[in-house]
Amino acid sequence: MVTLSELQLKEVILIEDGRRLGNITDLDINPDTGKIEAIIIMVKDKKGSLFSKADELIVGWNQIVRIGSDVILVREAKGPLLLTQT
Repeated sequence: MVTLSELQLKEVILIEDGRRLGNITDLDINPDTGKIEAIIIMVKDKKGSLFSKADELIVGWNQIVRIGSDVILVREAKGPLLLTQT
């Protein structure tokens, strides 16, 4: 079994181009089934401002290709599974 704190240490990377998305900050869990439906990643603006607003990136659980010892590889979703929310 893997805990949330262990998942938060792993970096999330897109398998298509190797782009680093960030680290997991939270999980979206279905309250009826108890299953994880998505991982939530905080993505900071790349401009490097101290006061830049972080966005949430939601990656559907079915987009995860592999959870390794130090990274999580995900497929890029075309549509609502990979969302940026402000």
